[in-house]
Amino acid sequence: MHVRKLLPALAAALVLVTAPARADINVGVTLSATGPAASLGIPEKNTFDLLPTAVAGQKINWIILDDGSDTTKAVTNTRKLISEDKVDVIVGSTITPNSLAMVDVVADAETPMISMAASARIVDPSNPKTRWVFKTPQNDALMADAIAVSMKANGVKTMAYIGFADAYGDGWLAEMKRSAQTAGIKVVAEEKYNRNDPSVTGQILKILSAKPDAILIGASGTPGATPQKELVARGYKGKVYQTHGIANPDFLRVVGKDGDGTLLPIGPMLVYEQLPDSNPLKKSAAEYITKYEAKYGKDSRSTFGGHAWDAYMLLAQAIPQALKKGAPGTKEFRAALRDALENTKELVASHGVYTMTPQDHNGLDNRARTMIKIDNGKWVLVK
Repeated sequence: MHVRKLLPALAAALVLVTAPARADINVGVTLSATGPAASLGIPEKNTFDLLPTAVAGQKINWIILDDGSDTTKAVTNTRKLISEDKVDVIVGSTITPNSLAMVDVVADAETPMISMAASARIVDPSNPKTRWVFKTPQNDALMADAIAVSMKANGVKTMAYIGFADAYGDGWLAEMKRSAQTAGIKVVAEEKYNRNDPSVTGQILKILSAKPDAILIGASGTPGATPQKELVARGYKGKVYQTHGIANPDFLRVVGKDGDGTLLPIGPMLVYEQLPDSNPLKKSAAEYITKYEAKYGKDSRSTFGGHAWDAYMLLAQAIPQALKKGAPGTKEFRAALRDALENTKELVASHGVYTMTPQDHNGLDNRARTMIKIDNGKWVLVK
């Protein structure tokens, strides 16, 4: 080959040899695999073990830390993942107080975050820092409305509330007051308790003295069983409602027969077999639950694992778009990933159909909820 023809070929070959390989995508996860919220965090952790290690041909490293259901630890984990592990996105945490505390950290670092906790405050558009924050669970407002509709249909005129003495419980109380007022239902008693309280006898006695037609327990995970068992022990005969925060098999195990008859709103995925074939979520929910139960056993499904699965689905759709604008590990990629998440349109996942906007970083509508009851330790769709 002539020298002048050989030189360009050698130069091209040299570029191929010396060009740096594109960096992996690092996804940092902090979740509550231990502590009071462990029954929520464990199925999330289990779900991450099912996820692919590549999207659009790009390797993904899932870096998973346990925050022990502790707010301070969740913030520490987030700082570590951003500063030491150089993650492109944060997923977590499991519970509302932890997620709220993480918002400032990710915003300051301009790193997108997908929370797996419920409160609408996590993505409140009036807070400019939530520009970087998204979440997969249904807003408590969406689910509170479903409860109010159910209560009204069941002839409930008065209700009482007992919930966690933290941001999750406060958010639910505020939303339930709004929904109840709209439905013409009077709130006659309000009580709070801590996630690790062994007894709520005093609070339940105060509630029972108000003689409510129905009681909503604003809790999540196995601690949601504490007021429920006390109500049954005290002979309460009215309707008992729970939030979607207790929708896992550990709650069913702890509450036992005392849970029968309880009503709650959930994402349709938990009862996907009972959905009509026309429901757009049936196929997508089946895909996730089939994989999960193949590894972890029949009836091991949990609404919380679905929150992790949907975070992956959001990323799987956003990553190819972000790769067009920046390389992993760069500020440009993180910004492009944020923009791609915000432009999610009609993504059919396990919990619902996500359509994000600058004003809505949750993106779920009424397709993401259905009412169920607990019957003989099973989740049963209310037709």
